[in-house]
Amino acid sequence: MSFEWFIARRYLTARRRQAFISLISGVSILGVGVGVMALVVALGLMTGVQSELRDRIVGSTAHVYVYRTGGYEGQDLDREIQQLMLPGVAGAAPAVVGKGMMESTVADAAPVDLKGIDPSREEQVTDIRAAMQSGSLEALLSRKPDAKDGVILGAGLAKDLRVSIGDLVWLLTPSLVVGPGTAAAKTRSLEVVGIAKFGIYQTDAFQTFVTLETAEQMLGKPAPDLIQLKLNDLEQAQAISRQLEEKLGLKYSVENWTEINGPLYSALWLEKVAISLTIGLIVMVAALNIVASLVLLVMEKSRDIAILRTMGAPARAIRRIFVFQGLTIGLLGTISGTILGLIVCYVADKYRLIHLQSDVYQITYLPFRVRPIDIAVVVISAVAVCLIATIYPSRQAGRLDPAEALRNQ
Repeated sequence: MSFEWFIARRYLTARRRQAFISLISGVSILGVGVGVMALVVALGLMTGVQSELRDRIVGSTAHVYVYRTGGYEGQDLDREIQQLMLPGVAGAAPAVVGKGMMESTVADAAPVDLKGIDPSREEQVTDIRAAMQSGSLEALLSRKPDAKDGVILGAGLAKDLRVSIGDLVWLLTPSLVVGPGTAAAKTRSLEVVGIAKFGIYQTDAFQTFVTLETAEQMLGKPAPDLIQLKLNDLEQAQAISRQLEEKLGLKYSVENWTEINGPLYSALWLEKVAISLTIGLIVMVAALNIVASLVLLVMEKSRDIAILRTMGAPARAIRRIFVFQGLTIGLLGTISGTILGLIVCYVADKYRLIHLQSDVYQITYLPFRVRPIDIAVVVISAVAVCLIATIYPSRQAGRLDPAEALRNQ
């Protein structure tokens, strides 16, 4: 053990003459620990919210959407899908989208987002099969000749309409049925064959799924509006979108999930940065406590410093004594704060301690996700701040004149 570290440890643990200084050191450790714990919890919370929203959004929607100028009327869909299957594309499915109103015998009409799908391909691009609470995806296709067309409702919409499997609902769309001297909106009765819950309020409260043929007839469209793609790695959405644009040419337009949900993720990222900077002030305050405790210790130990200098200890050794002491305070606070923060995140996430209203916040509870890179940044930053806080007191200790210090004793 070097004598610098030996003396620094003695100064930290001694209790008789510098109890007040030891108290300030303890408060400094507590301050660093609280600040680091708050940072770990805040970053875990914001990362958890971002990850949860991202997983739910990309679970209920595709990663990339490909539109064709003039639509896909008259096009060979299988051929169109085949040319989109670039490396990294896991699946593709056509879709028809539109708006409508839906009502039941026991509830008023509610607005709906109508989506026509190919049931055999839709599960390749969304998590619709995993989201099914009741009924089945296959029931959309396996209809008896005299049976009505089927529909899958979002769980929230089914609750609002007060319907369950086997009940009838009526779908109204803006497409007009023109007769002699009359024009009326298209209306069709559908049988509920499934209820799906994706965990996203917008989807669960408004989404309805029917077959491609039913949607085309109800919306007056001759062909699918778009082709959906699912990727092996959703983080490659922008890169694959650019590849598709270069390959397909001007007749096609490509949109990915990052563009659709960009404002939401930008707001969450900005909030994460703002919260981190705000809570980081706690660590800065704790660093000031370290400065104060070391300055007081230098004043208290001026006689000891003078004796060490007269015995031949160089100024750099004196500086290292106080750097080691401040660094020890920072390390103790950082390690304890990190451990406590990880415990809080684990318990809060495992037991879902903080519940939310899903219709307001899109998710039902606050999730916590801790990334190793976030922990590394917090630990390195906290230790660096504490190390910087030792510069002034240690330099003052190294500059102390032995003769002047002993004359004043």
